[in-house]
Formats: sequence, C-alpha cells, structure tokens
Amino acid sequence: MAKKSVVTEAQEIQLAIELINLGARLQLLESETSLSRERLLKLYKELKGVSPPKGMLPFSTDWFITWQPNIHSSLFINIHRYLVEHARISGIEAVMKAYKLYLEQVGQNDAGEPVLSLTRAWTLVRFFESKMLMTTPCCKCNGHFVVHRLDLHQDYLCGLCHMPSRAGKTKKAKDAVVLGLAEAARPLAAPVAVPLAAVA
Repeated sequence: MAKKSVVTEAQEIQLAIELINLGARLQLLESETSLSRERLLKLYKELKGVSPPKGMLPFSTDWFITWQPNIHSSLFINIHRYLVEHARISGIEAVMKAYKLYLEQVGQNDAGEPVLSLTRAWTLVRFFESKMLMTTPCCKCNGHFVVHRLDLHQDYLCGLCHMPSRAGKTKKAKDAVVLGLAEAARPLAAPVAVPLAAVA
C-alpha cells in the first residue's frame, strides 16, 4: 500500500508540474490535484521563480463571448470536444491535451501570451459542463462557436464572418487576419470541423 501511495504522489507532482508549466493558476492546481497548498506553492516558486498570481479565477461567461476571446475559445472547445469523443480521454487530461493543440494552432500574441490561458480554458470546460455555455453553428460558415445557452441563436453570425471594425483598421489588415486563420485551421478542419483558429 505504501508503494502505491508513493507512486500516486509522484503522479500528482508530475501533473502539477505540467499544469504549472502550461500556466495554471493556484486554484486550478488545488482543484485538480490532492497536493497541499504549501506543496503547490513551493512547486510553483521552484518552477517559475516567483509566487503564483493572487486574485479570484474568472467567473463570468461574458469574456468568452467577446470577439477575439470567442474565436480562441471556440477553437479550443472544438478541439476538446473532439478529443473527448474520439480519443477516449476526459477530465484534466483532455483539457491539457486540447490546450497544447490549441497552442500549436495559434502561437502567442504580441504580448507573448496566448489569448486563452490554461486557466480560462479549464474554466470554459466547467461552464460547458454546468450548461451555462454551448456552441452553435454560424449560418454562413457552419463553424461552431461559443454562445450563452439562454441566448437566441437563430441565424447566428460568427465574429469571423462579421468582423467588428476594431478587428483591423484596413481591409488589408482584416484580409491578413482571415488568411492567418485559414492557415492555422487547415490541419484541424476535417476532424474538428471548425474553420477557425486565432487572431494574434
């Protein structure tokens, strides 16, 4: 029994290390591992060289509906859904694998960070599980996008097919964004059925 406990603790530590390296906040680590807060704090400081950021996790669903976050969130949740349905994984493993694939597709923005953090991706999955959010197809491109469950979705037009003016100051800038989206989405278009990727 003692040996089994040691192996389990080692696996928990490895999971915590992977989550920290992906940018997990302390609350996520406490929720997904059985390690003590003190142990997690020590691990975080060893890996990052600083204490974890303080403050509450994002609790509002509205962030995922705004234009740029919605595109990133929609890409992530479609990848996550595909992995859960076809790769026979679930829980935090599915979140981590989907997030790694998301990062491969979108890279980082000008600030050196992805628009969708691991903590927000994890929160997004929880919002889906609690049926606060869902996806609906765009009536123009048929891509599936994150929406509030209780909103009206008839003739829904996504943020890519109907870009807001702030998406780019010129037509050339907008065209460059769309081209980048198409290139990034190509490897996932068939299995995930989502014609979008990220806006840098």
